[in-house]
Amino acid sequence: MKATVPITAASLKKACAQCNLLELCLPFGMTDTELDRLDELISARRKIKRQQPLYRTGSPFEAIYAIRTGSFKTDVLLEDGREQVTGFQMTGEILGLDGISNEIHSCNAIALEDSEVCVIVYAKLEELAREVEGLQHQFHKVMSREIVRDHGVMMLLGSMRAEERLAAFLLNMSQRFTARGFSPAEFHLRMTREEIGSYLGLKLETVSRAFSRFQEEGLVIVQQKYIRIINGEGLKKLIQHQAAR
Repeated sequence: MKATVPITAASLKKACAQCNLLELCLPFGMTDTELDRLDELISARRKIKRQQPLYRTGSPFEAIYAIRTGSFKTDVLLEDGREQVTGFQMTGEILGLDGISNEIHSCNAIALEDSEVCVIVYAKLEELAREVEGLQHQFHKVMSREIVRDHGVMMLLGSMRAEERLAAFLLNMSQRFTARGFSPAEFHLRMTREEIGSYLGLKLETVSRAFSRFQEEGLVIVQQKYIRIINGEGLKKLIQHQAAR
């Protein structure tokens, strides 16, 4: 069962003020008065257990979700029955934007670990955004960030070789962990090798071989889901070599 915890404006302000992810989430840059108005917007927090869905393809679109803790993957079901991973979302990022256009969700959002999200009712967001300039501006920034990320994925799948795709993926994860105040060189990947392969358009065996080669060449240390980047410049050179071709 999904656990939903009601919250108040006071608790939201306290949580946001103490959160090192403030700049990544919706309330960043808003005044105290504008934050007070968020009591009308963020109705609850919802806890999602590992491997459980936040929402499914075809379910009615009612809200977007700011990831407070944990991580998710989004995927779609292909005609042949296979699942295609379309993205990985981390703490401080937004889920649910896929449902805005048709008012139904076009993908599944599955928790990669026990996670918690802030529920942002979209009808209230639209109403409040017309009144609060700071909120509207920040939401546009969130939308823009998602578009830029999608373009990055298209570059990965359209022009890079297998090892270049994996190198770009690891560097992207490193940047995202850094933005959240964590180490850029040591982190755990919550997704499986198969999920990484689905996202990058690679077979599981290809992903495993690429990880092994990176380790043999002294670029990374891999211990199951633990990753330690020991030669970030070497990974960057792989990408730069691709760009120069």
